[in-house]
Amino acid sequence: MVFLFLSVLIGCGATLVMDLWALLMRKMFNIPSLDYALVGRWIGHMPKGRFAHASIGLAAPVAGEKALGWVAHYAIGVVFAGVLLAVWGTGWVASPTLVPALAVGIGSVVMPFFIMQPAFGFGVAASGAPAPWTARARSLMAHTSFAVGLYAAGLGVSAGGIA
Repeated sequence: MVFLFLSVLIGCGATLVMDLWALLMRKMFNIPSLDYALVGRWIGHMPKGRFAHASIGLAAPVAGEKALGWVAHYAIGVVFAGVLLAVWGTGWVASPTLVPALAVGIGSVVMPFFIMQPAFGFGVAASGAPAPWTARARSLMAHTSFAVGLYAAGLGVSAGGIA
């Protein structure tokens, strides 16, 4: 139960940092972030047996896709926080260090590169996107912000005496 509680706190905290980074990038540099409604659309098509699309933007919309996408976004953050705690132990929270957070956070970029982008119709590591290297750099920056968020959330939980 402690493992799950810590995973939820740290995962949601890290995902919030990622979202704040995306908001900052949009407000300061007009850099768009992923539309989580597309994540919801992708997930919404899965029960019908559709796991990949030629273009997720052209796929039929799914009822509640935006909410589904945002819930999935935070749930995935919780899962990756759980990976961090499973590998380094819940003791990591008592004295968080940066390297494990960076390893898991930056490592999480494998999800968009090898699962989501191909399933959305963009190819492996956005190879079929209009600007592949831009998409890759944005994914890497987003997941690096998630890594920093894992560390910051770990520090926050530790400082709060929750661990």
